[in-house]
Amino acid sequence: MDQVAPAYSSGVLLLIALAAVLVLLFLIMKLKLHAFVALVLVSFVTALVTKVPFPDVVPTMLGGFGSTLASVALLVGLGAMIGRLLEVTGGAQVLADTLINRFGEKRAPFALGLASLLFGFPIFFDAGLVVMLPIIFSVARRFGGSVLRYALPAAGAFAVMHAFVPPHPGPVAAGELLGADLGLVLIFGLLIGLPTWYIASYLFGLWAGKKWDIPVPELLSGGAVKEPEGAENRPAPSFGIVLSVLLMPLVLIFLNTGLNTLATSGAVDGEALWVGILRMLGQTSIALLITVLYAMVILGRGRSKANIEQIVNSALGPVCAIILITGAGGMFGGVLRSSGIGEALAGSLESIGLPLILASFIVATALRVAQGSATVALTTTAGLMAPTVAATSGLSSVDLACIVIAIACGSTVLSHVNDSGFWLVGRFLGMDEKTTLKTWTVMETLIGVVGFVFAAAVSLIL
Repeated sequence: MDQVAPAYSSGVLLLIALAAVLVLLFLIMKLKLHAFVALVLVSFVTALVTKVPFPDVVPTMLGGFGSTLASVALLVGLGAMIGRLLEVTGGAQVLADTLINRFGEKRAPFALGLASLLFGFPIFFDAGLVVMLPIIFSVARRFGGSVLRYALPAAGAFAVMHAFVPPHPGPVAAGELLGADLGLVLIFGLLIGLPTWYIASYLFGLWAGKKWDIPVPELLSGGAVKEPEGAENRPAPSFGIVLSVLLMPLVLIFLNTGLNTLATSGAVDGEALWVGILRMLGQTSIALLITVLYAMVILGRGRSKANIEQIVNSALGPVCAIILITGAGGMFGGVLRSSGIGEALAGSLESIGLPLILASFIVATALRVAQGSATVALTTTAGLMAPTVAATSGLSSVDLACIVIAIACGSTVLSHVNDSGFWLVGRFLGMDEKTTLKTWTVMETLIGVVGFVFAAAVSLIL
């Protein structure tokens, strides 16, 4: 649905948004109302309070729900299948053992984070995290302790890559809107993102793992799979086979982004049939579908077709609730976007007259808090700030790249109940809402703040 004109001032809209979040937390944490029901109910009431026209209330809710499911359901479902195949066939344990042998027990969280940084370069946050979770859980079960020690460095790695580094859609769109050199955005995204991950995600994950003892969830186990006779004697897949399963979506997606870059630069004909076909195969959902089929064949060697079907089927049940709750979180964010809360607040902040890089960070933060989506906050802030950036003289290409990173940082902070990622991480790691706020929300905020400090420093020095 298109956004309606704001019915109230930005101050009143902000109070409505705050009240909606508090009511939602009360329903879930105090009254123990199921998160899916609570999100739908609060979305409905918020739409009414913000005076979304009655005929548009349900379409607005369904629009936010459907758009989130369109991006999440396929990725999570296919990713869960890949993860389940890796788990049941022993592939996850093989990769976990290899990582531990190379890095050692004490550096296992670092190894998982490093692997996630590499996989997160072309792969979206939710898809990458779901595929990596069986490996994270295998390492956590082997060494014991809180799952947060192993999961937060990995989740933070995917979050940093998704927000800071092209070819992910947020920084690409922001860079294009502001006229920044995407090559420089990529370079500075990595130069700023890597130390930001180490400080705000890896070190924080180690600390959080000591403070909160969260057991390894059984969520992705999907119950026992009936193994065929003689399965106990079947060797686990080799490290090379496991790596090929994990690298396949990476290569396909990177092929898509690489061809897009070449077509934009004129090096290849973007209208050529072969370019269109290869780029289609590199779309995230298609790349994961191809990987599922490949994993069924390569990891399922020696198994019956019925057994393979049972394995992939067992992956879907546990993630259905997560998908629905994530979609409802998108519904809540969609209602807030439609009400005009974020843009009204951002417009007020933009007129204050702060330094450009600081104003960009604050506006992005306001949009992120108000409506939840990091990508929406990134692209909307870039659109809002583009006229100011264009009218400001003396900005270097480095300054423009740093402004894009600053916007990415603002769009990362304070992930809470209107962010679908909040529910995805919290439910997969078996945390209640209070613990998710204390861990995931704090880590996301640290990533944004630390990254902004680095970006501002680079802009000031260079």
